[in-house]
Order: sequence, then structure tokens, then C-alpha cells
Amino acid sequence: MRSKSVATLAGVSALALYSSMSIAAGEQSKYNLPEPQSVIAQDIYDQHIMLMWICLVIFIGVFGVMFYSVLKHRKSVGYKAANFHHSTTVEIIWTVIPCLILVVMAWPATKTVIAMKDTSSPDMTIKATGYQWMWGYDYLQGEGEGISFFSKLSTPRDQIENRAPKGENYLLEVDNHVVVPVGKKVRIILTANDVIHAWWVPALGIKQDAIPGFIRDTWFTADTAGVYRGQCAELCGKDHGFMPIVVEVMEEDDYAQWVAAQLNETEAAAEQAEVDADTEFTLDELSEKGEQVYAAHCAACHQPNGQGIPGAFSALDGSELVNGPVEGHIEIVIDGKANTAMTPFGHLSDLDLAAVITYERNAWSNETGDIVQPSDIKDFRN
Repeated sequence: MRSKSVATLAGVSALALYSSMSIAAGEQSKYNLPEPQSVIAQDIYDQHIMLMWICLVIFIGVFGVMFYSVLKHRKSVGYKAANFHHSTTVEIIWTVIPCLILVVMAWPATKTVIAMKDTSSPDMTIKATGYQWMWGYDYLQGEGEGISFFSKLSTPRDQIENRAPKGENYLLEVDNHVVVPVGKKVRIILTANDVIHAWWVPALGIKQDAIPGFIRDTWFTADTAGVYRGQCAELCGKDHGFMPIVVEVMEEDDYAQWVAAQLNETEAAAEQAEVDADTEFTLDELSEKGEQVYAAHCAACHQPNGQGIPGAFSALDGSELVNGPVEGHIEIVIDGKANTAMTPFGHLSDLDLAAVITYERNAWSNETGDIVQPSDIKDFRN
């Protein structure tokens, strides 16, 4: 009985790991883990294969003996059951053998888990912050220090709503990749802005929860240049399946060029933000941009028509908040509302925030005529 229990538990564990990771790597293989691209991923893959062989041997042994006993010792062929109640030898055998099997499986697994936690001496450090439903990245140490950006799903809404054919990387594509150099130890520091998320890239053998108010870390070293895809693996809200992760591994020279381009873009964006803060936009200009921002960040919950989802997400069309004082509208968009699904959006630029608030106050049946300028957002932040 104990041998059968060990076989069952080991088999369930291996198959659960196998199935979950295979689903996320569906574009690479339907039946196995994705091809490992790091030392840790290779260890996980090797132990997975070893575990499957051990489970197969146990399965054949246990069920082989069971079926042989049923067929050869059944009553219909005249076999009479033996009359005994206890065997100390059998008890010892079916206790010791499963224990040895568990030790054989646990020894390499423990070494791998310890290695997964060794984040010391990284070549570069990246902070990943989970938001509903995207990731924010800050390059804190190493080449690329100072780079910051947000990475969100780029799969077209038409594909999600079945109005267009699904793309090759459906729901596993983002607008901004996490870019790292090949062969470097990359430490990932994880936290979350709202609820628990998880940073999971199977091909790199990395999976760690991002918890609000806590800092956790993990690491990887990519062996080969390429693009590796993953996703948030926690039930983090209504659109939890729309929060992918894409890591692009580049050769050293290509990575250096990417860093230079990003730093130039960051400098240009900072200069543009200063220009925006001093620019007076028209209602039409802000509404046009605000509609784009709303579609990207707000429509999933509040719906494109502003009607929301009864019992889950409030309507903005005809809302007292949207049609009330501008200051209250700005505050809830930037800071969110505690103990509700309304998360902060202060990470958006002043122009984006001004545009989306202006759009909401003048869309659908809302006709406040209010215009919120980027300078108003800047003043609120200060």
C-alpha cells in the first residue's frame, strides 16, 4: 500500500509540473517542457525526466504485480487464498524502498532549489513590479542602469474578442521586451503594486511570486540569444490571463546598442514631459489621446461603452465621480481606491492621465466640458 501511495504522489507531482509548464510553452512542445535555456532550467528538465522514468518503473512494477496476482490467483482457476495476517519483512521492505526512492528524488531537487535561491554576485539587477495587468521594469545595476519602462499585452483586442484570427504568439506578446545580454547573471527583484502576481518564464527556469509590500528576488543566466515567453502565474484579477512576460536575450554588442537607444529615448521622454507640462491642449486633442489610453488601461474593466460590469466594476457613463469635482476624479485615477478593484494609475505620464480624465468627463453621456491639462496633473502630484 505504501509503495502505491508513493507512486501515486510522485506521479501526480511530476505530471502536474509537466502539464502546467507545457501549456505555457505550447508553441514549443505539446508534450514536454520547453527546451531549457539556462542552468537552472536544464536541472529542472533533467530532474523532470528522471522523475518520469522513476514513476514509470514504479507504475509498471506495482500494477504488473497487481494484475499478475489478480489473473493467476483468482478463484475461477481454483486458487485458494493464503491465510496469514502479518509479515514483518514485507512491512520493512515497503517502508524502506519508498524512503530510498524519495531520497534519490529529493537530493538533486534540494541542490537545485538551493541554487535557485543564490542571487549573490549578479552582473545586473532588474526590478520587476506587477500591476493589474502589466509589468514595470527598472534597471537598477549593471549596464543599462537607469532604464525604466512598462510592458503590457500587445495582442490586438480583435483577436481577444474573436473578430480576427489568432496570432502566432496569442496572449504571449508585449509592447516592450525585457532585454538582457547572453551569459550574464541577471538578478530579478520582485514586488507588486496591488495584488499578488508571479514572474514566470519556463524556458529560463524562473518563477517567483511578486507580493505587495515585500521584496523577493530570483535570478537566471540565459545560455543562448533568443526570445523567451512566459506569463503571470497567479490569479491576479479579471484579466490575469492577459499579463505576459517576454525576455529577449541579445549578444553583447546588440545589447549595448539597445541600452544606448533606450537611454536616448528616456532622455527624450523626460524632455517631452517638460514640454507637455507647459503645453495647453485642446479638448479634441486630449479626447483623441484619452480614448487610446482608456482602451489600453480602462476598457477591460469599465467596458468600451463606459457601462462597467454590474457588481464588479462601476460604470463611468453618468457616474457621480466623473461628473463631480475634477480634483476627486484626478485623485482616484492616480491613487486608486483602497479595498476595491480600482488600482492606482499614477505610473502613467502626466499627458496620458490628463487625456484619459478629460476623455472620461466628456465621453458617452458625460458632457462636463472640463479640460484637464498635464500641468494640472503635475500640480496634483506636487
